[in-house]
Amino acid sequence: MKLRNYKHVIWDWNGTILNDAELSLELINGLLKERNKKVLTLDEYKKVFTIPVKNYYSALGFDFEKESFEIVGKKWMDEYERRKFECNIYNGITDVLEKIKQLQIGQSILSAYSQHTLEEMANYFGLTKYFEHIVGLDNIYAAGKLHLGQMLIKKLGNGKGETLMIGDTLHDYEVAQEIGADCILLSCGHQDKERLLATECKVIDDIKELLEL
Repeated sequence: MKLRNYKHVIWDWNGTILNDAELSLELINGLLKERNKKVLTLDEYKKVFTIPVKNYYSALGFDFEKESFEIVGKKWMDEYERRKFECNIYNGITDVLEKIKQLQIGQSILSAYSQHTLEEMANYFGLTKYFEHIVGLDNIYAAGKLHLGQMLIKKLGNGKGETLMIGDTLHDYEVAQEIGADCILLSCGHQDKERLLATECKVIDDIKELLEL
């Protein structure tokens, strides 16, 4: 697997470029405490987190017959939005983006994060210049991005094996499978290494490992 063999690299955002797993954990623990439920360690969080996030909330014991997922999800997201700039991008990500740009390979972001905030954050960190397309959802509920991936690959016009997807979750792998992209997963994001290795695709621990490709 060599970077120079691809026409385009599609990046996930949360947990792949933006190091936000610890903030996400802190916020979900706040909601769990309010409901007198057991809080999670980071390892426990990475074992249970999934997309769609509604399924992950249900696995933690939220009862959506008693309260609305839309209200709970909005409460989490409102607090995340308030504090999102406490997070930073991973050390080394800019070097990787620059190297891929030098290889004249196109790059895009594909995320289940809301479009407006995705653009705002990419701009804040000075990363917009690296991406041909920045693609997010039109809502805050992170139900998934498969349909967005299908639209993006159609726009790119790439055939099977011409695109590399880089993410940190099983959902990123599922999207890559669906759009005919190869996939690399990052174990320092929102899901643990054991879950990611079950996909049998390449799993790395540090974004800088991409420079070795």
